[in-house]
Amino acid sequence: MNIAVIVAAGTGTRFGGDIPKQFTEVAGKPVIAHTVRRFEESDMIGGIVVVTSADRLAEMRSIIAAEGFEKVLEVVEGGASRAESVACGVEAACANHCEVLLIHDGARPLVSASEIDATAAAALRDGAACLVAPVTDTVKEVAFGKVVRTIDRTTLRRALTPQAFRPDILRQAMLSTDLDASVTDEAMLVEQAGFTVVTVEGSAANIKITLPEDLILAEALLGGL
Repeated sequence: MNIAVIVAAGTGTRFGGDIPKQFTEVAGKPVIAHTVRRFEESDMIGGIVVVTSADRLAEMRSIIAAEGFEKVLEVVEGGASRAESVACGVEAACANHCEVLLIHDGARPLVSASEIDATAAAALRDGAACLVAPVTDTVKEVAFGKVVRTIDRTTLRRALTPQAFRPDILRQAMLSTDLDASVTDEAMLVEQAGFTVVTVEGSAANIKITLPEDLILAEALLGGL
């Protein structure tokens, strides 16, 4: 089966406040509940592993139980960095028979089932896939407070999640690199290990909640689902 690893172990320092963003309520439920629901609704997903911090394990398990999710296999403790937390989730997922691993940010509750399905299918076919969206702003390269040049945005894409991989590819890539804070996504590890990552075009609505104002947009979009 295909297993999604949903990473929700961060403290959300940019978000601020006492409650991590993945536990903040939006549209009547914690952000993480909306996120897990998207994977429950995906035809391509057979199991889900949720990764959270040690001090939030009980709270996360309570949310999962209250929502009655049927695909969640396990809630596991993460590590000191995002990459280490992903490694914890991958280890738990690979204890089950797994054809494709999907890695997703817990603070992205607006991913659609069709995006999940398309990314999983691409990884099944090609080994590694990254959901992306176009860059719509004009992008400037800047040095010492001055514009160096304007970059052609037609070939640029924003990396979204989920990102999907055959387990052997992802595990090989993770073994070849230190899993520190400089690793911002798994496609980066796989690229550095010499594998090709295909892209799947996604929606700009698949936002990551990072700042408090992102909750306003998420509330509006989730209210329409």
